[in-house]
Amino acid sequence: MTHEFIEIVQNFKTAKQNNVRSVLATVVDLDGSSYRKPGVRMLIHENGEMTGAVSGGCVEKEILKQSHSVFQSGIAKIIIYDGRYRLGCEGVLYILIEVFDPMEEMIFSMEECIKKREPFEIASFFEKEGAANSNFGSVILIGGKQYLFNRSKLPFKGNNSELKVFRQKLDPLLRLIIIGEEHDAVLLSSQAYSLGWEVIIISSPLCSQDIDNFPGAKEILHISSNSLDLSLLDSNTAIVLMTHNYAKDLQFLTSIKNTMPIYLGLLGATDRRERLLNELIERDPEIKDSFLDIIHGPTGLNIGAITPQEIALSICAEILSVIRKEKPKPLKNFAKYSHSTIVSKK
Repeated sequence: MTHEFIEIVQNFKTAKQNNVRSVLATVVDLDGSSYRKPGVRMLIHENGEMTGAVSGGCVEKEILKQSHSVFQSGIAKIIIYDGRYRLGCEGVLYILIEVFDPMEEMIFSMEECIKKREPFEIASFFEKEGAANSNFGSVILIGGKQYLFNRSKLPFKGNNSELKVFRQKLDPLLRLIIIGEEHDAVLLSSQAYSLGWEVIIISSPLCSQDIDNFPGAKEILHISSNSLDLSLLDSNTAIVLMTHNYAKDLQFLTSIKNTMPIYLGLLGATDRRERLLNELIERDPEIKDSFLDIIHGPTGLNIGAITPQEIALSICAEILSVIRKEKPKPLKNFAKYSHSTIVSKK
């Protein structure tokens, strides 16, 4: 959800420059089931424009309607949306609507935190009753410092009141490093960007393509394996090797064998993977099992993918399943469940 919050802040900055006020809607609790879970947000401008979504589309109209009183009074409120009778989702959403007007210092600190790939936390204070309350509101915690979502809300009493609090940790963006420059790398870059991932392309030093050839990519590096900056490969980084060149794949594997990205995918058939790993182990018999365990080859889930577009989808799906520690299975096999991450100060 980090990329969604980044988009909200960027849209707020644009609106602020145009003297357009904004309020923020956050799903802070849920009874039953729903299309999306607590922590989803949307930004509403006083001209009616919206950024983000908290449902499949039905709840947004009600939030827009309810936001008018928050624009008028400046007081946050909780609205209760019962989807059992409107959406068929068998869930009740509790949505906090509050003025969103953070100080420049908060935005700067958040942007620096994102650049450093450090997590931050958001805490929202509320009660599960449909009402307005001057004690309701949210704060963001970055590097031990607390910032208000609404700069004019001083002092903020939420921390000292007997309110419920929804806490959400926002991790650094998933970084996907694509090693390769062919057409399938272009499609994977586009697919990953649509998921809000930070995409870096590693291409040959002789490659003539630039960043414009890879939709959504943040950066393209024209380097060989021995020039790769290993500090890019943190625990929130996935790598897909797709050079279509056995020797180059082996060189990159050798270069990164002492790192621990969260995922490492190898494009190509099973026998090609076995050859690569056998030769890698021959070069370094002491290679750690933990590194070998993160290797997925052939990369991607078996969803019947044939086209490059479908293969890109299957790769992203497998990366997501690894990150979320989920074994892929049809959702129709899941029993009903409630989802809530609310803790009470009582």
